[in-house]
Amino acid sequence: MNDQATKLCAIVGVGPGLGLAIARRFAREGFHLALVARDPDKLRDNASALASQTAVEIYPTDAADGDALAATFAAVRERQGAPDVLVYNAAVLDRGKPSELTADGLVRDFRVNVVGATLAAQAVLPAMRERGEGTILFTGGGLALQPYPDFASLAIGKAGIRSLTFSLAQEVADDGIHVGTVTICGFIRAGTKFDPDTIAESYWELHSEDRRSWSHERTIR
Repeated sequence: MNDQATKLCAIVGVGPGLGLAIARRFAREGFHLALVARDPDKLRDNASALASQTAVEIYPTDAADGDALAATFAAVRERQGAPDVLVYNAAVLDRGKPSELTADGLVRDFRVNVVGATLAAQAVLPAMRERGEGTILFTGGGLALQPYPDFASLAIGKAGIRSLTFSLAQEVADDGIHVGTVTICGFIRAGTKFDPDTIAESYWELHSEDRRSWSHERTIR
């Protein structure tokens, strides 16, 4: 394992709430950061907020574009090295009941909510397998456990994330790779039990678990 000061955490889906809080949490432990999100201006703002803590690089990318996501992780490896930790936090939060969903809209959302997570994991797995260690964490949601009709597409996506977590964890456990999800059963809001900084601690705790007692889900209710 590399020295802690040179470890790299790649986060896909970095906004001013949870994504930034996760970045701050890993930066506190000496991790360098690779921040991936669609909006370059917001990425620059978030990187500026972190620049005093650690080394940060930004990669404007649409997680719905599989080719772009693959190119982004190739750029991360070239500029910063292979990530030690991947956090996939991207999601589409469109409203819509099951009876209102269109085929195109459902597929579009699924590309971000599940396909992007799968492709991001695939991008970091080879180096993690070669090292014999690594962590992959996905942002889940309570909609996977109790779907709500007004957010049917997101509920389908979060159910997919939960399934991906547990199936991938079984596949790569013998490779030394820890896979987990943080299932957030509520609306993220500062000053509540769903405060971004409080939730970010669960990502760090999952990553830090002893290999002999790995768990694969933290549920925040």
